Order: sequence, then structure tokens, then C-alpha cells
Amino acid sequence: MSTLTKVLIVLLTLSSIFLCGIVVTYVANAENYRQRYDRLSSETSALKKKNEDLTKQVNEQIEDKDALEKKLRSQIASLNTELTGLKSELKEVDREKETLLQKVNSWTSIVKDFSETNDKQGTLLKNTLEELKKIQSEQIRQGKELNETTTTLIEKMAVIDALESEKRRLLEEKTDLQNRLENLLQPAGKMEVPTPVTPEQDKARPAGPETRQIDLKGVVTAVDLKNSMAGISIGSADGVKENMKFHVTRGDEFICDIVIFDVDTAESVGMLELVQQPPQVGDSVSTSFF
Repeated sequence: MSTLTKVLIVLLTLSSIFLCGIVVTYVANAENYRQRYDRLSSETSALKKKNEDLTKQVNEQIEDKDALEKKLRSQIASLNTELTGLKSELKEVDREKETLLQKVNSWTSIVKDFSETNDKQGTLLKNTLEELKKIQSEQIRQGKELNETTTTLIEKMAVIDALESEKRRLLEEKTDLQNRLENLLQPAGKMEVPTPVTPEQDKARPAGPETRQIDLKGVVTAVDLKNSMAGISIGSADGVKENMKFHVTRGDEFICDIVIFDVDTAESVGMLELVQQPPQVGDSVSTSFF
């Protein structure tokens, strides 16, 4: 064999070995690629399924989000409507608050004036009560004096009755003695009328009935509480005089007394006394309670 042939045989042998290696390597690599392909196919299928599941979940979440968004929009619209109503009510409450504050301020002023008036009336009532106590004390003293005077008068009337009885008895004895003396003097033809030693005195007579005070009636025409004065609808033409006292009544309720100090023809003015409550125009006035 020639050298060239040997070289060719060697080259062919090397080429065969190389090709065998390449085939072996290819077969081995082909098995590996198929396994990778199968694995990648499985993973791709799993990923596709997972992607589908995730897409489905995303779609469901989008639908839930849309429904929730729609619900929230509805609630927001309702809340906006409610907010508008609340704002309107708040404005109305603010207006009522302003009105109430004005009323409170007005009532505060009224209460203040009433408190001042009440204090003045309290002071006037206190002074009137003190004056009434003095008058009542004076009335009690005068009542005691009147009782003592009445007792003394009764005792003196009893003494006068006893003296009258004694005087009648003496007059009867005197008459009897005169008759006996006339009977003794008649036979002698003499007629002598004895002169009484003590001249007959007039009998004590009780005073006539007290003149009844004129019952005058009228109404209150003006009131000045600040100066404790009042005017009435009758005057001198009706018989009203100074220092005359009128009783002020309202229905069956006693109000006060008015002591007249200024008299005109058709009206009079007097000072208030024993004030139980302030008199008013139209209250009845009379010199007696009955």
C-alpha cells in the first residue's frame, strides 16, 4: 500500500471516528433537547393556565371594582344630596339661632327691667309693710283705748241708771208726800203747793243715732305708682272732701286705700295707703266695703 493510501485510510478512519462522535453527541443532545422541550412545553402550558386563571381573577376583580366604584358613586351622590340637605338645615339652624339670640337679648333686657321694677316694688312693699305695722300698732293701741273707754262708759252708764232709779224712787216718794200733804190741808180749807227743794233736772238722754256717712262710689281714672298717687272719677259735686278715705277693690279683692288731698268738681286725687297690690285704671272705689 502506498503512503497516500495509508494516509487516506487514516484520514478516513479519523473522519469515521469524528463522525461517530458527532453522531453520538447529536443523539445525546437530541435527547436532552426533547426533555427540555417537553419540560418547557409543560411549563408553558402551566403558565398559560396560570395566566388564564390570573386573567380571569383580574377580570373578576375589575368587575368587582366596577361594581364597587358604581356603588361608591351612588353612595357619594347620596351623601352629596344629604350634605346639601344638611347645609340647608344648618343655614336654617343658624337663622333660628340668630332669632333665638335676639329673643334672649330681648328677654334679658325685659328680665333686667323686671328685676329693677321688682326691687323697687319690694322696697315700696317693705316700706308699706312697715307703715302698715305702725298703723296696726296704732290701731291696736286705739282699740285698747276704745275698749277701756267703752268699759268706763258702761260703768258710768250703770251708775247713771242707778242714779236714775234712785231719782225715780225719790220723785215717787215726793209725789206721795205731796198727795198726803194736800189731803191734810183740805179740811182746813187751805191749798198750798209746796215748792220743790231741788228743781227737777232734765233726764239724761242717749245721743241720737249717728249720722250715716254718705256712701260714695266711683272708679280709678289714673295711677302714679312712682309717687303713690291715684285719681278717682268723683269730686266735690258728688260730696267728696279732703281727707276722705276710699277703699279700692277689684271684684271681691281688696287692693288699697286712697286718702283724698285734692278735690276738684268732677274728680279727686289722693295718696295710696295699705297697698296690697298696684291699683289699675277701672278699679272700683267706695267709702265703704258694702
